Amino acid sequence: MAARLKGKVAVVIGAGQSPGTGMGNGRATAMLFAREGAKVLAVDRDPVSAAETVKLICGEGGTAEAFEADVTREDQLKQRIADCVARWGRLDVLHNNVGISVAGGDASPTEITEAAFDRIMTVNLRGVVIACKHALPVMREQKSGAIVNISSMAAIDNYPWVTYKASKAAMIAYTRQLAILNAPYGIRANVILPGLMDTPMAVDTRARAFGRTREDVAAERDAKVPLRQKQGTAWDIAYAALYLASDEAGFVTGAVLPVDGGASCKVG
Repeated sequence: MAARLKGKVAVVIGAGQSPGTGMGNGRATAMLFAREGAKVLAVDRDPVSAAETVKLICGEGGTAEAFEADVTREDQLKQRIADCVARWGRLDVLHNNVGISVAGGDASPTEITEAAFDRIMTVNLRGVVIACKHALPVMREQKSGAIVNISSMAAIDNYPWVTYKASKAAMIAYTRQLAILNAPYGIRANVILPGLMDTPMAVDTRARAFGRTREDVAAERDAKVPLRQKQGTAWDIAYAALYLASDEAGFVTGAVLPVDGGASCKVG
C-alpha cells in the first residue's frame, strides 16, 4: 500500500455494480481508494450491492460505510454528503460513477422516447450536477478537494444511442466548468473517458438486452480495441481515478483523460 490517499475522505457514488461477471468500475475504485488509505462512503441505489463493496473493503482492513441513495433524488444526495461530513469531518474526493444507457431504454435519434431521454439524462447528468452542488460548499470551506467524474468515449466516438452520448458529452463540458469556477478555492475537477471495458454494466447488460451470450458480446468488443485486442477492466478506470484524486495530480484540473486502449487514436 502506497497510501496515496492517506488521511483523505472519499464519497464514491455508484460504488455497487450491475449483476454479472467480474467487477464494475465503481466498486473497483472504492476498493482502490480504501487500499490507498482513504475512508470511503460507498453510495449506491442498491444498498445490498453497496454493502458488498464495503464488506470487501473491510475484509482488506480498509474503512468504509455503505449508504443508499438514488441519484434522481436531491434530498438523498444532500443527505449522503452530510453523512460523510458528520462521520469523518471532511470531504476530500467526490467520485461520480453512475450511468445508464441500454438499461434505461436508450435508442437512436429517430427512435428515442421522451421518457427514456428524460430518465437517462436525469441519472447520467443531473445526478452528478446535484451531487456536486452539495459537495462544493464543503470543499470550498476546506479550500481543497478533488472531483472525478466518469464520462465515456461514447461522447466523442461513433455511438448509436442518442441520450448516453449527449449526457456523457455534457459531462465533459460540465467538468471543465467546475474546474475553472472552483480553481480559486483549491478544488480540482477532472473527467475520465472509459473506452470499451469488460464490466457487468457494459457487457452483461448488453448481452441480456439483445439476447446474446456474454462471450459473444465480449469478443466483439475485444476486437475493436487496438491495445492487445482486449477490453480494459474496472481496475484500469480505478487507477486513473486514483491518480486524479491524489495529490500527485495537484496541478491537474479540467483534464479529459481517455482510458481506452488507444481507440481514440484511430483516424478514418
